[in-house]
Amino acid sequence: MNSNVNTNTGAYNFEYLKYITETTDTRAILRDLMAAYGDHVWNYAYSLCRNSDQADDITQDVFLKVYRKLGTFRGESSVKTWILTITRNTAYDMKRSSFWNRVKSLDFFQPVSTQPSAEHEAIENMAVNDLWKQVMNLPVKYREVVILYAHYQLSMKEMGRILNLSEGTVKSRLFHARARLVKMKERDSLDASE
Repeated sequence: MNSNVNTNTGAYNFEYLKYITETTDTRAILRDLMAAYGDHVWNYAYSLCRNSDQADDITQDVFLKVYRKLGTFRGESSVKTWILTITRNTAYDMKRSSFWNRVKSLDFFQPVSTQPSAEHEAIENMAVNDLWKQVMNLPVKYREVVILYAHYQLSMKEMGRILNLSEGTVKSRLFHARARLVKMKERDSLDASE
C-alpha cells in the first residue's frame, strides 16, 4: 500500500484512506503514514513540549491513535492536517495528565548523559538558527501558528482546524507572532551592538 508521492511538491496522496474496508492491510498503511509523516509529527510534538523524550512518547501515541482511527478518516481535511491535529491533541492531553506532570518533575533528577543523542544533536543544529531560537521562545499559542504556517506550510483554514480556532483568530495570532519576532530581532540586534 504505497502512497503516491508527487515528486514536484513532495506531497503524499493518501486519498484511498477514505475507502478503507475490513480487508485493507492497515499495518501497511500505518507504515506508509509513519514514513511520510513521522518526522513532521515528532517535530511538531517537540515544538509543543520542548523535550525529546516527551516528543518520542507523543509520536508513538499519535501513530497508535492513527492506527486505531484509520477507518474514521473521512477526507474532510488533508491527511497531514488530520495527523497534526491528533498530534496537537495528544500533546495537550499529556500535558494535562497528572501522571505526565509527575514524570516531568522527575526529569530534574535524570543523570546528564555525556554523549548527546542523534535527536539531541539534530535539535541543537536547528537551534543554531537564531530565528528558530526566537520562534521557540514565543508563547505556545504564537509558536504553534508560526510552525504550522512556516514549517508545514498549512493554509489558514487547515491551521484553524488543527487549533480549533477561526481563520480570523489564526491570522491574528500569526500577525502578533510576527510582531513579537520582529521585536525580538530588534532587541537582539541592539544587544549585539553594545
